Amino acid sequence: MTDTTDKSAARFDWEQRIGVLSDQRLTGIGALPAPRGLTADHGAGLVRLDWQPVEGALGYLVHRADHADGPFRPLDHLGGDVLAVPHPPYADTLVEPGRTYWYKVATWSDEGAGALSRTVSGTPAAGDGRPAAVTVSVDAGAEPVPMPDVWRRMIGAEHFSLLLRDGPGPGGSDVAQEYGQALSIVRDEIGVRSVRAHGTFLPEMVTVRADGSFDFSGLDEVYDRLLAGGLRPVVELSFMPVELASDPQYTVFDYKALVSTPKDWDRWGDLCRDLAVHLRERYGPDEVATWEFEVWNEANLQVFWNGTQDDYHRLYEVAARVVKSVDERIRVGGPSSAAAGWVGALLEYCRERDVPVDFVSTHTYGNAPLDFRPLTKSFAKATDKPEPEILWTEWGVTPTHFHRVSDAVFAAPFVLRGMKSALASTDCLSYWVASDQFEELGWPPKLFHGGFGLLTVGNLRKPRFWALHLLSQLSGGRIPAVASGDGAEATVEALATRGEDGTTVDVLVWNGTLDQSKIDGATVLDRSVTIEVSGLRPGMPYQVSSRRVDETHGNIQRVWDGFGGGDWPDASQWEALHAADTLPIEPLAQLTADADGTASVTITVPMPGIRFLRLAGR
Repeated sequence: MTDTTDKSAARFDWEQRIGVLSDQRLTGIGALPAPRGLTADHGAGLVRLDWQPVEGALGYLVHRADHADGPFRPLDHLGGDVLAVPHPPYADTLVEPGRTYWYKVATWSDEGAGALSRTVSGTPAAGDGRPAAVTVSVDAGAEPVPMPDVWRRMIGAEHFSLLLRDGPGPGGSDVAQEYGQALSIVRDEIGVRSVRAHGTFLPEMVTVRADGSFDFSGLDEVYDRLLAGGLRPVVELSFMPVELASDPQYTVFDYKALVSTPKDWDRWGDLCRDLAVHLRERYGPDEVATWEFEVWNEANLQVFWNGTQDDYHRLYEVAARVVKSVDERIRVGGPSSAAAGWVGALLEYCRERDVPVDFVSTHTYGNAPLDFRPLTKSFAKATDKPEPEILWTEWGVTPTHFHRVSDAVFAAPFVLRGMKSALASTDCLSYWVASDQFEELGWPPKLFHGGFGLLTVGNLRKPRFWALHLLSQLSGGRIPAVASGDGAEATVEALATRGEDGTTVDVLVWNGTLDQSKIDGATVLDRSVTIEVSGLRPGMPYQVSSRRVDETHGNIQRVWDGFGGGDWPDASQWEALHAADTLPIEPLAQLTADADGTASVTITVPMPGIRFLRLAGR
């Protein structure tokens, strides 16, 4: 971080307001009991906590103390956002080997943490210099089931008008070209289907004519390009046109996005209605009916909204009703909130006033997303309406601009942990964002600057990109893959699939922690992982191939550091970086299933690290 005197005015303003809530009132779902059955297992470099899930819980908040009698405080794994985790188990790696810690766990609801559980203690081991053992048991004989592709439904990107940006960008790049290429890469190599970006109503997208009507020609040009590239827009209804704003000076970001309440609520309604009409006329009613219309962005933070929660609810209601008046099929939702806030409050408001809500949307960083199904199910039961979908329209390893964790290998297993957790509880987990072509608090000052993108300026693939790419390489249907041993299902996790031909088995294993004090890794958390696959054809030989992401594989920053680092590559360095931007397939020794149809292979998975194995029968 630079001193305040060196920061841009927008960045200083951001840091002053980002943590300030615009209104703290929430609507809860009632008191929930504390978790039962809390246990603590002692592992190498960690304490693994487990407990019995509580019906109706959105998550759980782990508390820790240095003494048996407390004080117990929420355990901060340094992710910078929501501390509550969605489910057990949980690995505390913010520990000193040989030191004893005491733990309690509280159930988390929309009103926050409830009563604390009983106390348990744990003492992490130092390890013996060798990676501790974990076994991943894969049942290839089980009937495969579809795996929800929550990571493909949408991805985040900087405001869409970057597709029209003229002139050189960071490091001399062509912003529009690279931004468009980045979206094509995530479409082709991850399978992303839609893109969410801020600023649908930025002045380069929408203007207000002298007669008060709206000119959508800038937006048309952007959407035409996006759709031509095989991607759909998520229509975020933001920010406020200056002619409609109650406070035309209330802005955010370097590009001065207006985040004011409207001075005339009817005009806000006109804008949203006319947009929906225009989009249906231009792109067709059936096409637009497949898009999501999301009302605003993070209104629960003062940095994004100068009104109250009541004002946001009014903003939402006006928008939802007018959009639905154009076409009932168009899907509308919110609150698009920061830190998982205001979801229950919006659902309660929509229940009380019979306001349409097709999905709830919110954001979190540095953690797996909470489980909002208790709220959406309760809403459906109370209203006799379809259960709203749950869309996490922003999610990532950190909410902090220019944080080095965004370029680090550490973020790769973090991504897989979050995606696996979300498979059962969400309809979408959208990574924020695709590209480091990003100007919110200033353009990238150098190639590796801690940008939010999965891809650098120049579209080099970061370790987080490879995590999603490997997740997308799992072929066929999901089959059981259960980890046991030191840190199992808390640091070391796995997903497995079986191909349609029945002879191919894919196993994706990763080793990570939420604890961001371990960005540079921790050898005590490295693990020796035995992958044991049952249900194979007895006696059949299997060719085994591997791909991996760790400090020396799939880590393009290490390649750049090997060149001596610096701010931006020259032409020859760019060429060398792009040549190194691959994830090679490594052949391993052939396996033959025994008489019981079982085969196993043992690999070392460092923390942080990922291994993808494919067993192909011959």
